[in-house]
Amino acid sequence: MRSQTVSRQESETAMVEINNKSGTVPGENGRFEELGRGCYAYSADGCSNTGVIIGEKAVLVVDGQATPQLAEKVLQKIRDLTDKPVKQVVLTHFHSDSCLGALAFEPGEIVASDLTRRMMDTRGSEEIRVSRQRMPALFEGLPENAGIVGPTMTIASSMTIDLGGLDVRLMHLGRGHTMGDLVVWVPARGVLFAGDLVQKSAVPFCGDAHLADWPRALDRISAFRPTSLMPGRGRPAIGASAVAKAIETTRDFVTTLHDAAAACVVQSLGLKDTFLAVKDALEPRFGSMTGFEFNLPLSLARAYDEALGLDQPQVWTRERLADLEDALGGFSSIALSAGDAAETAADTEPEPVSDLEAEDAANEADAGDGKRELVADSDFAASLEQADEEGGPDLSAQDIAGAEDEDGEAAQPEDTAGEDTEKVLENAR
Repeated sequence: MRSQTVSRQESETAMVEINNKSGTVPGENGRFEELGRGCYAYSADGCSNTGVIIGEKAVLVVDGQATPQLAEKVLQKIRDLTDKPVKQVVLTHFHSDSCLGALAFEPGEIVASDLTRRMMDTRGSEEIRVSRQRMPALFEGLPENAGIVGPTMTIASSMTIDLGGLDVRLMHLGRGHTMGDLVVWVPARGVLFAGDLVQKSAVPFCGDAHLADWPRALDRISAFRPTSLMPGRGRPAIGASAVAKAIETTRDFVTTLHDAAAACVVQSLGLKDTFLAVKDALEPRFGSMTGFEFNLPLSLARAYDEALGLDQPQVWTRERLADLEDALGGFSSIALSAGDAAETAADTEPEPVSDLEAEDAANEADAGDGKRELVADSDFAASLEQADEEGGPDLSAQDIAGAEDEDGEAAQPEDTAGEDTEKVLENAR
């Protein structure tokens, strides 16, 4: 028998309200910002970001929003600039808050990695149910029977798309936020769309992550030396110093979470005591960032599993969420009981400034173009330092096998081993 005195619905509602501190609703305060000529980032309160790349002949969209209604807001911004067709929507990972609106763009193709398609096939339906339970406001208006929006084309590791006078490079740089993350690189503009591998003003969600591998993917992103970067949520990072700061903030969160959880497992601490210790380690630096309280329980659960040796993340289901809530004493972060969470949410006045507006001053401060120092804290360090001098990452053939045909279209997975590393790297830069 559950010991909490409030219902599960009341607890979940309280947590959504606590996470949405600005009092806004998803999709408010939408901004369309230029990252480089023909490259744009759309960001709005409570939503994942969407990238837009416009070439001479076609448009490519990076991530498709959580619902068709939210995607339509992005499409209106695109149509204010061009009537060129959307050739591809690239899904950087399998989470529904970035995928379910993709069809609204009427793309010629929906592209994702092979690994993302596999994750959609094995856990996509459960992920939608759990996401709708945790974030009902984000998925408002989505039909109850809405299913997975999956790729029509997949790639094993990399491919180049020609939008007409502008090449766009899709790459899987290793495991991180999920097993199958893609990044989108526009070398002629120095612009990189990182998906949820990088966050700026929000904490990373790590519930499906590979925490030990994630810093290596960040090393590889850094080695491209982007001058503008679109993170998974929040305002873009514009300027080399802002990009470096976003990457290093993400790295700091991921490594602190990983190391703190691992230390607790070495001490044979249980899940609840580990949660308390990890929260104490993270909160001084990250507690004020968007999503900290809301995402920490699921992120901690994954870090705990990984420290115990579980390589693949467990599938999130409603039943597993209930078990986790029981184990932690409520989803409020332990500092609040479930009842306290509901009371606090009811008594808290909304902040007058939105999350995106609060980033403006920080963006101005970060917009300088200072040279960043490459942080190389893995066995990949030597190749990255060399690549930093040469202008691109020294990725191995295993990391990026050639995955394109002569026309720049995606090859099938079995065809991806034919292109040598030197050619791939030359195309990637």
